[in-house]
Amino acid sequence: MDQQIESFTLPRGRAATWLLHAGPDIPRAIRAALVGSLFGTLPIFAGGVFNTIAVAWVLQRRHPSFAFDAWLALEIAVCLARLVVLIVARRRARAGKSTLTDTYVLLAPLWGATVGYGALVSVLSGDWVAATLSFLSAAAMVGGICFRNFAAPRLVAVMIFLSLGPCCIGALLSGEPTLLLTLLQIPFYLFAMSAAAWRLNGMLVSTMKAEQENDRRARHDELTGLLNRAGLFQAVRFRMRYGRADENAFDALFYLDLDGFKAINDARGHEVGDTLLALVARRLRQLAGDGALVARLGGDEFVIVAPPHADPFVLADRLVIELGKPFHTDGDGELVIGASIGVAMFDRNHTELDGVLRDADNALYAAKRSGKSRWVAASRTEAALPASDETAVA
Repeated sequence: MDQQIESFTLPRGRAATWLLHAGPDIPRAIRAALVGSLFGTLPIFAGGVFNTIAVAWVLQRRHPSFAFDAWLALEIAVCLARLVVLIVARRRARAGKSTLTDTYVLLAPLWGATVGYGALVSVLSGDWVAATLSFLSAAAMVGGICFRNFAAPRLVAVMIFLSLGPCCIGALLSGEPTLLLTLLQIPFYLFAMSAAAWRLNGMLVSTMKAEQENDRRARHDELTGLLNRAGLFQAVRFRMRYGRADENAFDALFYLDLDGFKAINDARGHEVGDTLLALVARRLRQLAGDGALVARLGGDEFVIVAPPHADPFVLADRLVIELGKPFHTDGDGELVIGASIGVAMFDRNHTELDGVLRDADNALYAAKRSGKSRWVAASRTEAALPASDETAVA
């Protein structure tokens, strides 16, 4: 059974975007993965929620006053809101919808502020048991804040500042000289944990970039940069499952074989042949247009999966005509080849790439038997020539 893919959206507002900044020149896919990591590590999230609400509840029972009542109410409200947004966001991520990222991110500093508020009112109460417990609670949260959110180091720094900063204010207002030590401890703690978050983030981003490059190489043809067979199968599966806006519209697949390539490759050498394949790949990208999948299956065989809005037979004509035009290479003059193409359609009962490729391959051989440099559609009997030629029967 296929796992559901969770895809979390990037923030849109300035505040959330600033908080989630993880460094320059980070690809969009990695930034999205970093955002997604903030919605994970549920045990740490649950532990933090239980700790802060439990401490606020115990101290409210010890000091039933407005300040402590407000603290408990704020803790429950903010933690409940974070939990609800987290659950909704994960469901929306699985459905491919917007994941309330801005709301979720901005609730995190608010939660840090409630922890800091609790520490402040506790030390101002003059109850050193309450002050000790609230200070310990705030300090305990810092580790969880850092290791749950190090994908966003700025968010870590802001949360730590809001949760521990009020401890410094409380120390100044308490009249207890011993607590002034916190004016040295907390800034150092803030710096150390923020630096740790940036270091962990850097290691994570480096690892993700390496994984992304390895994945790209595994799914792409090294010579042309097009998708390879594995990459094509993965991209088609994803498109069929998540990328179709219209359930009644289906893609066309073009299976291309270059006519005359082998003769050039044998006569001019593999270096010229490789250059020609790269030029063909570039021209195919331009002809296929946005939204198309273009792959090299090996040798001089290429595949295009066009989006539903493209007219397959118009595109097939263009491919035959344009690939028949000369390719210009530095020092090697003009290289002239052609293309035989088999066209097959995905439909409701025919969504697996293997079957559609097989149909297109059979149509391709029909095109070659009919004289090459033409296309044949698997779903009909006639073969189409370039616009200047007559239609032949396959």
